[in-house]
Amino acid sequence: MSNRTRRVPSPPLPPLPPRPETEPIPNDPPIPFPEYSIEVTPPPYTEVDENPAFSVTWDGDQSGTPQAARPRVLSTGLSAATLSRTRSAGATTSGSYMPFPEPQIYPSTAYPPAPPLTRARSHSHLGASPPVGLRHQSSTSSFRSTASSYNQEDNHDRYGSGYQEHNHGADGLSRELSNLSLDAEESLRRFQAGELPENDQVWHRLVPPEARDALGKQEVQRQSVLFEVFKSEREYVEDLQTVQEVFIQGLRTASPPIIPPEYLQTYIKEVFGNLDIILAQHKRMLAALFARQREQHPLVQSVADIILDAVLGSEFRSAYETYIKHYPLSEDYHRTEQKRNPAYRKFVQSVSTNPGIRKRDLVTFLSRPVTRLPRLSLLLEQILKLTDQEYKHPDLETLPITLGILGDFIKSTQPGIEVAEGKVKFWALCESLQYQSGEIIDLDLDDESRTLVYSGPLARQVRSDSGWSSQSWMELTGSLLDNYFLLTRDEKRLDGTIKRHLVSRPLPLSYLRLGSFTDPPETRREKPEDGRLLDSFRSSTVTVYPFTIYHASSRSTRRYTFYVASEGIRKRWHSVLVDAIAVHKARQEGNMWFYQRSLTDRFFRVMGPKVPYGSNIRLSGRVTSAVSFMSGGRKFIAVGCQTGIYVSAWGVEEYRRVFNYSNPTAMAAIRTVGPRVYNKFIVQSEGSLLAYSLDVVAQAALGKVQSSRAIGDSMERLAKHDQVVFFKHLSVGQWQLIMYGFQSPQPTSNPGSKNSFKPFGDPGYVPRDAFDISPLLRTVGICSKEGIVILDPTNLTSSKHLLVPDLRDAPTNPSVNGLKSRLEGARPLGLVPLPGNPHRKENEILVVYDLVGCYVTRQGVPSRAAGIIKWETKATSFAQRGSHVFLFSPQFIEIRNITIGVIVQVIEGADIRLLHAGPTYGEDEDILMAMRGSKDDKDGTSENIVELAGTSAIPTPTPIARTPSVWDEWDM
Repeated sequence: MSNRTRRVPSPPLPPLPPRPETEPIPNDPPIPFPEYSIEVTPPPYTEVDENPAFSVTWDGDQSGTPQAARPRVLSTGLSAATLSRTRSAGATTSGSYMPFPEPQIYPSTAYPPAPPLTRARSHSHLGASPPVGLRHQSSTSSFRSTASSYNQEDNHDRYGSGYQEHNHGADGLSRELSNLSLDAEESLRRFQAGELPENDQVWHRLVPPEARDALGKQEVQRQSVLFEVFKSEREYVEDLQTVQEVFIQGLRTASPPIIPPEYLQTYIKEVFGNLDIILAQHKRMLAALFARQREQHPLVQSVADIILDAVLGSEFRSAYETYIKHYPLSEDYHRTEQKRNPAYRKFVQSVSTNPGIRKRDLVTFLSRPVTRLPRLSLLLEQILKLTDQEYKHPDLETLPITLGILGDFIKSTQPGIEVAEGKVKFWALCESLQYQSGEIIDLDLDDESRTLVYSGPLARQVRSDSGWSSQSWMELTGSLLDNYFLLTRDEKRLDGTIKRHLVSRPLPLSYLRLGSFTDPPETRREKPEDGRLLDSFRSSTVTVYPFTIYHASSRSTRRYTFYVASEGIRKRWHSVLVDAIAVHKARQEGNMWFYQRSLTDRFFRVMGPKVPYGSNIRLSGRVTSAVSFMSGGRKFIAVGCQTGIYVSAWGVEEYRRVFNYSNPTAMAAIRTVGPRVYNKFIVQSEGSLLAYSLDVVAQAALGKVQSSRAIGDSMERLAKHDQVVFFKHLSVGQWQLIMYGFQSPQPTSNPGSKNSFKPFGDPGYVPRDAFDISPLLRTVGICSKEGIVILDPTNLTSSKHLLVPDLRDAPTNPSVNGLKSRLEGARPLGLVPLPGNPHRKENEILVVYDLVGCYVTRQGVPSRAAGIIKWETKATSFAQRGSHVFLFSPQFIEIRNITIGVIVQVIEGADIRLLHAGPTYGEDEDILMAMRGSKDDKDGTSENIVELAGTSAIPTPTPIARTPSVWDEWDM
């Protein structure tokens, strides 16, 4: 798990299958997405158009919009060859007639207003002038309005200087061109209302031939592209309104419901996202564009200022960024619902006959915002290219700014799209995985940060009955997640779905190691796929490139050599594996559940193999046991090794040898039990179980007790036998128990006279090979080779024996029979109660073996379909803290969540041993372990004594509210 607090909620919809490629829209060229960069957000645009005709009622009543639909036909785009790549992103659709406000006229006080439209003189009177919109001469004339029509409340003329530099002749020519058509206003009104036939919706059809002849070829092309801006924006708004009216409202008002009512709002949010906000932004921009068109048609000077006003608004870009990054998920939600919901599929098919839909798929409409800005950018590029560079036209300044903002923004959304597409592929992988039966595998796929890093085909050579020479190959797929590497065999079924069967257990990145990636290429023989009789004679050879990865804890048994088709693919696999392992390691180190606190790495040392026999070097030897305890308000640690037992105050590394017992097997310290004070230090050494005064041991560690007799006088023998095999300090219910096992009932020759411990019941008999004890709520589990025997510690003699797990149903239950076969040869290590109320009968117990684990009920019956969890390393011992179980092996400590078995952390080391885990599973108990230390020289290697301490989640800081008056005097 990557988060300190595990998050288990699933996404609103279950994982989704991969989606097929979307059919391209007719007449729509593909829009490439360039590499993206970061954009500095300009100040937000806050002014709002108050025109009610363009208000958005996404979720509420839409009575404000007339519902009269109008038939539409497919757009043919521009006729000019040079404009072929600027055609509209989608076909036109039906929509309602929307009355646009009449343009406001702002005449200059120094000059009279422009006369009304009248029939103009012939173009022969105009002379051979260059395109009027681009000519620059000193003049005092002006156009009727130079203010932006996008926001009519703002009368500041940002680009007015550019417009006002046109001469009086250009102004007069514009009026004359406008007068060439008697029905220009009516044609324009019908165009803006979407009432013109499709073939007439181009600029040259709305302008008489005389007007076209009055302009140069370049200006005609420029006006055609400007007209395409108006047309494509109108069609875009119509398409978004169609989504609102046909799809969203259709789903909401369907009877019977197409999508369950409790799920409908979530579905609309996931599929359509914030399309309503985008629609509102473009309705405002379309109103401004149409006002400009009515004001200046047929010779529109510029629309750059209107578009710049829009893209400068932070809400505009924020809406697009949110939608575009979510678009792959939206499309996948739609496709998944279409596959699994017949009613939804029928609904989508039924609305295809709607005049506004024209048999287009919903995916076409969902992709419109994704392609709109790139297509608009292409149109603006074409306008800039067609603008005369010799004169100071305002577009020469405004359009580069607008294109720069759009380009940077489009680039910035690309990473978000890639992340969403990767999430879709990841969901498809999760849904298609087929696990082997009988095994519990939790890949932590519910984590919101889980991603599919890379996936690709791999070939693996397998040994057949005739050996390696037969070159039998297996075609596989390797999938690299951010926490696991998966190896699957893909199966394509008749319905088109793909099922991915795991051919090997998932390999955690914590254990994944890289082998050779530079071996020379090899050859592989391939046969034709037509399956003819002489295939064996017509086979060909291809070059393949091998690379090797392996499991760090199973280098020989889990070593994989794969083959790919090229050196480039092999390098790609090496690159993504190196990066994924590094990122995973960094995340693990920055998000540890438990950290290692070194207590000493220099005092205890093991003699090296190069030290000559008879050398005078004296080292402590290998550490075998340890225990921590409190005495006199101070904390101490006792460490047993080859040369005795050394005790020191906690954290000072001033160890003194207090006992000469060599290689003590185990130690324990009992301070108090309820109101009673024991203060006993217990040690098992050479078959004896002895107890000493805890306070005397602490005083000896501080150098305040020099006489060994004072220590010896406090000794007690807990066992009356000298053949103690093991002992355990346990907390069972309200009791603190010292339980031990011995081989024969032969009493010791010197039993002693004092005994502070009271015998608890009579001795009982367990299997001869018992080696450890696990505490439960009221009982204990005795570990032996045959399994774990549950006994009542208060009555070991007559207690009923229960063997866990209970496999008596194996002959009749295939699942239990499979569990039985998997446990053959496994060594049981103990029992771990799952967190929760221990008195509830439905609570489970995790049975820990050296290789696997399984869950049983309180009655010992296998649960969870008798499945097993296979450890990644062979454990020699274990410990529990809270909701985690620690599995110790010589090289690794594997920390898993007890309830679901998922790996949360892996600690790597050398010669790792568990020394002490405490009598309870409480969070305050110390977990002490030993591992190979950092000092390694000619004399020997140090032993590092480590405490595993829990971490805590870092709380999210709460922002401090700014005091309003702090910066008042600075006017900030």
